[in-house]
Amino acid sequence: MALSSESILLAGATGLVGARTLRRLLANAHFTGTVIAPTRRALQISDSRLVCLETDFSPAPGDVGIADALRLRSQPGLAAFVSCLGTTIKSAGSREAFIAVDRELVLRLAQTAFECGARHAIVVSSVGASRQSGNFYLRVKGEVEDALAKIGFDRLDILQPGLLLGERSERRPGEALAQVLAPLVNPAMWGKLRRYRAIDADDVAAAIVRLLELASPGHFVHLHDSIRELSGGRSQLT
Repeated sequence: MALSSESILLAGATGLVGARTLRRLLANAHFTGTVIAPTRRALQISDSRLVCLETDFSPAPGDVGIADALRLRSQPGLAAFVSCLGTTIKSAGSREAFIAVDRELVLRLAQTAFECGARHAIVVSSVGASRQSGNFYLRVKGEVEDALAKIGFDRLDILQPGLLLGERSERRPGEALAQVLAPLVNPAMWGKLRRYRAIDADDVAAAIVRLLELASPGHFVHLHDSIRELSGGRSQLT
């Protein structure tokens, strides 16, 4: 699709990448459509192109894909689903709670978007994601990627960034240290290790907006270099 009068369902609009994606969409003069952003808390943004749907994401009894809860069927021209949802086991509180967000909620929203007309999905995953991974986090991410491919989107873009750089609203001490070290570590990561390089969250957001302009069908996985190329390499960190 071209950025025009189409509607986009953006999940995770309050997160590190999602908030930046939302700002870029609303700042894009070519985008005259609607961003539908289901969130647990109100967004402090006023724009005629933004529809903020406050929800606890609980499916209504008998509802398939929570379409009624999000009222998406009242929004004509839904063209794309973008998911920037993501948490950690520590933040979620348990493996079960992590799965509820990073797998089940992502897939429920993707299915809802598809049922409401979206034929393009863009999902932020993680480098190393694989359902065969021995790492629980990466295995869940891989399961999500495999399930998304079965929904039926004409075009599916999976972004697999390494460590995301940027100021978060929640405190993650381990990530804070890694962000300080990233400018020193990144240049040493060559060959197969390049995909694990840290990347600015704004670059990921810029790549998402660029991908929304592409219409050719297929299933695409974007690693560090591809994300940087799509973004135009706006950050100083390579």
